[in-house]
Parts: sequence; structure tokens; C-alpha cells
Amino acid sequence: MRNLNVITLNGLRAVEAVARLGSLQAAADELGVTIGAVSQQVIKCETQLGRTLFAREPRGLVVLPGGRDFVARLTEAFGGISRAVEIVRHERDDVLTISVAPVFAARWLVFRLGRFAERHPDIRIRLDATDRLADPNVGDVDLCIRVGRGRWPGVRADLLLQQRVFPVCTPALAAGLASPADLLDMPWVVDARALFSRDVWLECAGLPVGRVTGRHVFNEASLCLDAVIAGQGVMLAWQTLASHAIQSGQLVVPFGPFAATGDGHYLVTAENAPHDPKVEAFGAWLREALAADMAALEGFVRSTGIDPDESAKA
Repeated sequence: MRNLNVITLNGLRAVEAVARLGSLQAAADELGVTIGAVSQQVIKCETQLGRTLFAREPRGLVVLPGGRDFVARLTEAFGGISRAVEIVRHERDDVLTISVAPVFAARWLVFRLGRFAERHPDIRIRLDATDRLADPNVGDVDLCIRVGRGRWPGVRADLLLQQRVFPVCTPALAAGLASPADLLDMPWVVDARALFSRDVWLECAGLPVGRVTGRHVFNEASLCLDAVIAGQGVMLAWQTLASHAIQSGQLVVPFGPFAATGDGHYLVTAENAPHDPKVEAFGAWLREALAADMAALEGFVRSTGIDPDESAKA
């Protein structure tokens, strides 16, 4: 391993992070340094290796074909080091680090973490609320909660909840709606980053697709929900986003059904993660809490005369 004496470890880490994450900014965020520092480390590493690893393009740094095998081996090596550190750390650490989207953390998880703490007082939770897809194979993240199709490479993804969407609005706005077709003329609040189209629900509800236009557009679902709670219109929400607001009476579901988007909430861990009782305890509690809350949500909605499973007719 004497050839490692002529190359800085920080340079190798910078090269691996940029290649894996796809940008200097993402690599800087993960490494906890500035973009300039990452760029300098990459240049230094290329100089020490005597070859160029990245093409400098307008969209950023792109790994050259001759460097792909090199960065793949770096990722594998750093992943092994990270797992070795985690094995030692977990033997004495009572902290469970969870990477989760801010909207899931703020709208669902934080309301219920106290119940987990009551059941497992010996486990401390550290939430890393970020929209970036953290890699549980690298770094100190023990598990992730992601929304998608579950087909992420290099990780284990276990389905927690199938995502279903439905319209929500304030009770005052709902009072003026006589049929699902009335929603077509309502002001809509739109989540610009949603993975689904409004047509998913319109088609399931038997309404003409493409007829809804957004009044307000936000790039954050939590902001959309706040706007709807403020009475600014209707939006398509999903279970974990709107459950608390619905059961607390802030919002109502004016019409069914709950339409499946094809996405789901997944519990994501490293593909070859060592056995960790903390992860297993949290996963078991999370499944139980989601099931209980979704049953309560659907029961609450049914009590208002809405059937989540029956297609509405205009």
C-alpha cells in the first residue's frame, strides 16, 4: 500500500464524492467543506495520479470512461471503511441517525416520535431532514425513509406504505362543493416537485383530465399544505402529508377516491448492513405506527361519508 503515500486521502474522498453524487455542491455538502475546497482536492488528486478523471462540462464534472472503474473501486473501498467504523460505533452508540425528507419529518414523523421514545427510552433519534438521497452505505446514516418506486441501486428498500392521493381543502371551501366536477373550477395549489400528475386522481375519479390549472405553484409540498390550510384552494395530498391536518379538523377530503400513484414510502438501509437492533426496533415501530394512523385516517374520512376506495363520479 505504499502507493497511497503519494496521494492524499482527502483528494480521493473528494473524487469519489463528486463522481457518486454528480456535483461539486452535493460533494461539498456531504464532506462538510466548500465547493472550492472540493474542486482543489479533485485537481490535486488528478495531479498526483498523473491523469485527468473528469471532463469539465457546462453541466459540471463528468467522469471520463477511463476513470469509471477507478471511482467505482473508491466507492467500494470507502463504503467498506464506513461500515467498519459503523460496526465499532454501534457497539457503544445509542443514537439512531435517520435521513428523511423534510415534509415527512415535519408533517408526520415529529408528531409521533414521542411514542417511539416511550417504547424505546434507550434509543436516541437524530433526524437528518434533507431532500438529498443520502447513501446509507456511506457516512453515518443508519436508515433512510424515501418516496419512490423502490428501485435504488446498492441499497435494500422495504415497502412501508403505498402512496395514494386525494383532494383536500378547508371545511369552508368544501361547503360550497356539490359534486366532484365542482373541483375543476376551484383554485388549485400545485406542488411543482410532485412525482405524480393531478390527472392520476382526475382519471380515477371519472373526471376529464387536463382541465385543472394551478393558481399557486410552490416547490415544497409542506408550503402547499399551509396554503390550503389558509383557504387558498385545493390540492392533491397523500396520507402522511395530510393525515394530521385532516384528523385535527383543519382540512377535509371533499370527495374520494384515494388514487394510487405507483410510488410508495420505503425504509432504506445499506445493502449489506450489519445487524443493528436499533434499526430493527425503529422499523417495526414505524410500520406499526403507519398502519395504525392510516387506518385511523381512512376511518375518519369514512365517517364524513367519503369512501376512499370507491371511484367518484362527476
